[in-house]
Amino acid sequence: METKLKQFLDNAFAPYGSFPARADVTKELLANLQEKYQDVKMSGKTDEEAYQAAIDSFGDVAEIMEHVPHKQKNQPETPGFRKSLKETFRMAKLSRSKFSFASLPKSDLTDSNLAGGDFSYSELVGAAFDRSDLTGANFRAAALKGASFVGANLTNALFAASDLQDASFDGANLTETKFKASALRGMSFKGATLDHTDFSHSDIGRLSFDGLTLDGVIFDSSSIKETSFKGATLRDVTFHHTELKHAIFDGAIMDKITYALLKGGKAELRDITFL
Repeated sequence: METKLKQFLDNAFAPYGSFPARADVTKELLANLQEKYQDVKMSGKTDEEAYQAAIDSFGDVAEIMEHVPHKQKNQPETPGFRKSLKETFRMAKLSRSKFSFASLPKSDLTDSNLAGGDFSYSELVGAAFDRSDLTGANFRAAALKGASFVGANLTNALFAASDLQDASFDGANLTETKFKASALRGMSFKGATLDHTDFSHSDIGRLSFDGLTLDGVIFDSSSIKETSFKGATLRDVTFHHTELKHAIFDGAIMDKITYALLKGGKAELRDITFL
């Protein structure tokens, strides 16, 4: 498979001839492609499926060439030369945003345009996505424990069946974000936008939504034991098939439909204000 991947790279760079940094560029890219191939193979895919996933992760060669450092032939590498190559490949990958089945723990992807990116089934423990555009991104079944999404735009993003324990979404835009069937213990939402966010079938026990505004948020069939909504504003929020008696709603503000649903579920409602 190494030969096949080398041939792919040779064909990709054929139009650019023998530019000075070509050996370093292709060596680094080959290592990335081989790593991607092995990751996908380990997930149970066939050789051909793994090869296709590897080359699909390859960025636009024209964009790569825009970032390639142009040292002259026989000129010694400067200390920053290898770092520049690494940045080149990072930029190339971001341009396609295909990270499915990838292993990227503690990666720094802050301030990046990753709209529509595919991070499904990836290892992203402790990764940083702060302030990044992740509109429509797919994080299905991703390992994201301790990851940071502070100030990120996650409109329409999907986190189905993901491990998000201890992750931070402070100040994030979670409009229509789906956290279905995910592990969410220890997550933080301070200042987050929660508009039609879907937490159904998830474990959100002991999380705090204190003081937040929740519009059309879905908590159906979720575990919310000791989850706090103190002083929160709840409008058209649903809790169907959810155990409510151990959740905390002290001082919450809500519409009468949400109130009736909570009352019917035997939630303890103290000092409630109606919208």
